[in-house]
Amino acid sequence: MLRRLAHRLTDNWRGDPRIWRRGIVLAVLALLLALVMLLHAQIPNAVGNLGSLSETFLPWFGLLVPVLLVLAFVRRSATALIALLLPTVVWLNLFGGLLTDKPATGGDLTVATHNVNAGNADPEGTAGKVAASGADVVALEELTAAAVPVYEKALASTYRYHSVQGTVGLWSKYPLSGVRPVDIKLGWTRAMRAAVSAPGGQAAVYVAHLPSVRVKLEAGFTARQRDKSADALGEAIAGEPLAQVVLLGDLNGTMNDRALNAVTAQMRSTQGAAGSGFGFSWPASFPMARIDQILVRGIEPVSSWTLPQTGSDHLPLAARLRLASSD
Repeated sequence: MLRRLAHRLTDNWRGDPRIWRRGIVLAVLALLLALVMLLHAQIPNAVGNLGSLSETFLPWFGLLVPVLLVLAFVRRSATALIALLLPTVVWLNLFGGLLTDKPATGGDLTVATHNVNAGNADPEGTAGKVAASGADVVALEELTAAAVPVYEKALASTYRYHSVQGTVGLWSKYPLSGVRPVDIKLGWTRAMRAAVSAPGGQAAVYVAHLPSVRVKLEAGFTARQRDKSADALGEAIAGEPLAQVVLLGDLNGTMNDRALNAVTAQMRSTQGAAGSGFGFSWPASFPMARIDQILVRGIEPVSSWTLPQTGSDHLPLAARLRLASSD
């Protein structure tokens, strides 16, 4: 059927000299789309953090390719069709690797992270769903003083060790040591660090909830405090004495966002290395961006995935890791 349709299209176009003159505007739009994706790091942040905003939703720019493709066929423009090859190649170069299945078997430590949402009406059910993932170590963000006892009670039978620092917490099946808050320049605690003594070796686990960002008509992408906190978190991780490091949390930004370079430049995304697909985590009702992250340094990601929706507006994430000292 597709072959017949293709033959019909080519028969209709054959001998039409205007196929090269029509669709010049579409061709220009295709080239501009390719340039935006290819040179996204050059889009300035000076005005409304426009660069970070575009990088947050960069994968979705690919949806413009089929739209332009349909318009090129409607206009019967060979020029536009050829021009569309460029944004297609650029998008595949940026994100094509995420379309392949990369999970492997093995590993010795499963970790999970979840922004549980301060307004979560079912903290007990949320805790149960995260624990059901089989994670050995669980990080929770956006904890309220009223909800902490509920999470502690719900997770106590699965996780012997835990610590809550400000609005973030860490639950573990293995002993914790060196637990302390991490200053991310907010004036209150939204990040912490602990060493987890797992059977495969000791790893430093950081939990962080970076400040939220907003898109405002009069101010653009307001992310100055998020960016400042990201720099402070990156500095803390850079000074970590343990070789094996895991970062779990809501960074309110994607791996493409250059404002998070202080963190992302020194760590690997488990989703990018060992996941399937984009692993979008927010908003839970219709995920459009992966602003929750599991990042590692000195550790090999084995698999990475999103967990079922809970009472939060974020999806929980999990990853299976292989520690360096494992057999």
